[in-house]
Amino acid sequence: MSKPDDRPVLVVGAGPVGLTAAAELTRRGVPVRLVDKAAGPSPLTKALVVWPRTLEVFRGLGAAAYIDKHGLPVHSFRYNSGTDPICDIVFGDRTRPMVIVQPDVEELLREALERNGGTVEWRTELTRLSQDPDGVLATLRGPDGEETTGEFAYVVGGDGAGSTVRKAIGVRFTGATYPNLFILADTALDGDLQRDAVHYYCTENGIMVLVPLHNGRFRVFTAGPPGMKPEDLTPEVLQDFVDKRGPGGLTLYDISWQTTFSIHARHAERFRAGRVFLAGDAAHIHSPAGGQGLNTGVTDAHNLAWKLALVHRGAASPVLLDSYGSERAAVARAVVKQAEVQTRAWMLDKRWQITLRDVSARFAGRSGLFDRFYSPWLAGLTNNYPAGPAVDGNPGGRPGRSRQRNGHLVADPATRETLPVDRYTLLVTLPASGERPSALAELQDAYEELVRVRITRGRRFSAVLVRPDHYIAAQDFAPGLGHVHRHLASLAAPAVSAHSEDLAGEGHRA
Repeated sequence: MSKPDDRPVLVVGAGPVGLTAAAELTRRGVPVRLVDKAAGPSPLTKALVVWPRTLEVFRGLGAAAYIDKHGLPVHSFRYNSGTDPICDIVFGDRTRPMVIVQPDVEELLREALERNGGTVEWRTELTRLSQDPDGVLATLRGPDGEETTGEFAYVVGGDGAGSTVRKAIGVRFTGATYPNLFILADTALDGDLQRDAVHYYCTENGIMVLVPLHNGRFRVFTAGPPGMKPEDLTPEVLQDFVDKRGPGGLTLYDISWQTTFSIHARHAERFRAGRVFLAGDAAHIHSPAGGQGLNTGVTDAHNLAWKLALVHRGAASPVLLDSYGSERAAVARAVVKQAEVQTRAWMLDKRWQITLRDVSARFAGRSGLFDRFYSPWLAGLTNNYPAGPAVDGNPGGRPGRSRQRNGHLVADPATRETLPVDRYTLLVTLPASGERPSALAELQDAYEELVRVRITRGRRFSAVLVRPDHYIAAQDFAPGLGHVHRHLASLAAPAVSAHSEDLAGEGHRA
C-alpha cells in the first residue's frame, strides 16, 4: 500500500450525479467538497424513472426506506399506435422501475451524504481550474463573492450539459440537436387511465407519453412545433395536445409545472483529462426515451467513486482510473443509440413505416424478446464493460465452465448485497475434499488492503474476482490463480507491485 492522499476531491454540481459521487466517496472515507452555484436544491421534478440497478446503488447508500416511501412501482410500459394497443412490456420483480421525482432523488442522496459527514456548499461557483500530474488547483467564488484557491486530489464535473468543468479542461461536446421542440408538464388528470403503467401513444399527430407520479398526478411528455416559445404553452394548448394525441376522455387541471426543451444527442470526446473527470450530462446527453438519463449519470458516478477511493487511500495504482472513460463511454454510446432509435420510432409519419414499427413491436412483445433482452437492459442489469485496466481480457478458463463473463454484473442480487464496497472480493469455491491452495494464502498476504477472500465449498475449483461495484474483474479455474494474480498486480499500489509481480509469475507457472 502506498501513502494515502489527504487532499479532498472537489465535486462540482449537487444534482443526482454530483451527490452520488460525493456520497459514495464519503462513505469510503474520502474527504470531499461538493459545490453548486445554485442557491439551493431545485424543486423541478425533471427526471423521474429510476431503474433497478440505480435503485440498488441508492439502497447501498442506506436509502431503502426512503425509496419505499417516495417511489411508485411501474408494472408495465403500454404502447399504442393511435389508440390501438400494440404491446405491453410487463416488468417482473427483477426489472421493475420506480417513479421517483428528481427532488426526492436528490433529497435521499443528500441524506446519505450527511450521514457520512458531508454537506453541499450552495452559491459556490468554480471560476478557474488548472492541474499538473500531482494535483489540481481550483478557484471557488463563495456566497460572499470572495474567491479562494485550493488544492485538490481530483475533480469530478457533475455540473450538467453546460459544464463549467468540461469547458475548463477544453473537452469538446459533439453531436446534434433534434429539430422538434418537446414539452413536459406535471398535472392532475381526470379520466380512466391505469396508474401503475407508463402509457405511450404514437399518433399521426405526434407522440404522447403519460407517466404516473407518486402523488396521483401525471407527467405529460409530447412534441411541440419547431420555434414554439414557453409562453405559447397555455393550459388550453396542452389540453389540445392531449385530446389529439392521447386516448381521449382525459381532462387536465391544476398544472404544477411545465416547460419546453430541445433534445440533444451529444457526447464528450473524452470523460477524463488528467485528474479531472466528467460524469452524467457533463459527459453525455440524449433523448429521454427509455428514461435512462438520470440512471446513466448516477452509475457514472458510482463507477468512478470506488476507483477514486481505492487510489486516494493508496490501495490501488492510478492506472485503475484509466478504466473509467472507456467503461462509461461504452455504456453512454449504447444509451444514446437506443434513445435515438426509440425517439425516431416515435416520430415516424409515413404509413408504411408506422405499419412496420407496429408489426415489429407486436412480434417482440409476443415472442418474449422484450422480456429477455430489452427489459433487463433498461433495468441496467446487462450493461457490461470491455477489457481494460479493470476487466481482465482473458476468461481464465474454458468459457463453458463459467456462468458469467468478465465485465458483467454478478447475476445474483442477494450475493451483490453481501459484498463489500471498499475493496475487491475473491469468491473462491473449493472442492469438498480440497485444501486451500498455497497461491490463495500468498494472494491474501500480498493484497490485504485491496482484496477480501470469501470461500465456499462446491464441486470444482473456481475463483471469481469481483470489483467493489460488483462487476466481475477476472476469473480462474486453476488453483495457481495466475490470471487473478496478474490482474491484481496490474492494479496494486507501487509499494506492493514488486512482490505481487513475483506472485503473478509463480501463479502462472503453477
